[in-house]
Amino acid sequence: MILFGPIGIRVMLIFYCLNMLEIHDFLRYSRPMNLAEVGTTGQLKIKEARVLVVGAGGLGSPILTYLATSGVGYLGVVDFDCVEIHNLHRQILFTENDLGQYKVDLAAKRIAQLNPHLSFQIHKEKITHKNVESLFSSYDYIVDGSDNFTTRYLVNDACVRLNKTLIYGSILGFQGQLAVFNHQKSKNLRDLFPEAPDPKDIPNCGLHGVLGTFPGIIGLMMAQETLKVILNVQPLHNQLVLIDTLNWKMQTLAF
Repeated sequence: MILFGPIGIRVMLIFYCLNMLEIHDFLRYSRPMNLAEVGTTGQLKIKEARVLVVGAGGLGSPILTYLATSGVGYLGVVDFDCVEIHNLHRQILFTENDLGQYKVDLAAKRIAQLNPHLSFQIHKEKITHKNVESLFSSYDYIVDGSDNFTTRYLVNDACVRLNKTLIYGSILGFQGQLAVFNHQKSKNLRDLFPEAPDPKDIPNCGLHGVLGTFPGIIGLMMAQETLKVILNVQPLHNQLVLIDTLNWKMQTLAF
């Protein structure tokens, strides 16, 4: 058997030393573990990470999909919405057969099909001032895929109080933003924008539209940045990335 060759013996020795990665981990994640920035130690960090995704919609769908397939060992999602037909052009976890069902229930089924080796927790509720700290307490990293500023500031403030790293992203039209807040003493959303804007002054995707591909682009960037944070591989630090997909321009601003 190949496991008894020189490479196989080395793999088995690493396995027994780590005592956490399993054979299927080495088989499934051999490509990322070939990266010098990842290796077996980094893959173990990913497996041990506890990540909560806020929202299972346009941003949450790709975030959940790629964090699950990347091997995040303890993944959670909080959402209280049901699938509607206008969600389907961008929320890739769902199909027309899912209309009217809770997104978190469907996400659990899809994620189990993608990766049955992780623990996936659903929180079928709306985030409020009363429950936000209890929701966040058992996670190390919070990824905010919400679609409104009220929730974004609620999530940010809870992360500051609980000292949780927050991976932030937002979209509008063809414009997107990406940042990491409250990580290794970095700044948070209120250091960048002290107060939430009046909801009446903020356009939204429901009224102003969004191409189905765009949440996928920003969601994947958020998933990538989450993995970089877990691995401690040059994550954003007091930087806001602005993405213009209409003209394919990107800026990184320090704050």
